[in-house]
Amino acid sequence: MGKGAKGKGKKSGKKSGKQAGKVSSKKAKELETQAAEDEVIAAHEEAAVEEIQDVANALRVGKGFVLTDVDTSGTPGFTGKKLEGKAALKACEAELSDLLERLFAESTTGSKRSLLLVVQGMDTSGKGGIMRHVISVNPQGVKATGFKAPTKEELAHDFLWRIEKALPGAGQLGVFDRSHYEDVLIVRVHDVVPEAVWSRRYAQINAFERKAIAAGTTVIKVMTHISKDEQKARLMERLDRPDKYYKYNPGDVDERSHWGEYMEAYQAVLDKTSTVGAPWHVVPADRKWYARLAVQQLLLEALRGMNLQWPQADFDVEVEKKRLSAS
Repeated sequence: MGKGAKGKGKKSGKKSGKQAGKVSSKKAKELETQAAEDEVIAAHEEAAVEEIQDVANALRVGKGFVLTDVDTSGTPGFTGKKLEGKAALKACEAELSDLLERLFAESTTGSKRSLLLVVQGMDTSGKGGIMRHVISVNPQGVKATGFKAPTKEELAHDFLWRIEKALPGAGQLGVFDRSHYEDVLIVRVHDVVPEAVWSRRYAQINAFERKAIAAGTTVIKVMTHISKDEQKARLMERLDRPDKYYKYNPGDVDERSHWGEYMEAYQAVLDKTSTVGAPWHVVPADRKWYARLAVQQLLLEALRGMNLQWPQADFDVEVEKKRLSAS
């Protein structure tokens, strides 16, 4: 019995070794492919930037905007293809990182300015990818908040209570993955509260955002907009890949039956809360690379408009150089 068990152990070990070898080989090939792609992207960076037009203006929601007219596979404000889009994203990373650091640096000398990025969208519309590929270029000073179903404590307060607590502080970039707009979206679609309650919230939200802006926060609001067919494809991919199971939620399929109601709710949000101070931007998101580039460009436009400056030294630089040299 001992001999048999020993032999079985050897066989199992060989099999495990082979599997490990396959995984290692696959990973090596993936890294090699990624390195080759990175080289191609790097070679196109300079030219790709020229393909960026006025993305913010192309996406901004104005009077008469109709959500159902949006081509979710379009690339407004960008004339290149996927390769150029990835290259343009890469080429602008350094400037975004620099401006975010300047925003943080300003706060060390008393500036109260901050930036808030609100990202809303149907499930699988790429909100997480924006965090990984756009915001991660400079995690210092980033305050990211993902809003789930409210807790008992949060339900005991006004719906904006938990939102106000999550606002970015001076020098920070705040990112809301879902937000106060859930209280006029999912709440409306599923009749969580009476219409008399949620219908008042549009005005309350506008007042809340005006207050935040007056306190020094620049607000960027983004809806990542995908088609129902693209959502189905992304959900199916999660079911086809064991490494994506953790991202799948059976409830997402149930929510698809309310697609039309969600689009009506989003249209109402855009109509009632796209203001001069905090306009909405609808980002076509069927092409992940474009959605990431578009959000990056919205952040860059806002940060450039802030005219951020490095703080002046509050000490004598030359004296400190001499002291340091002598130390």
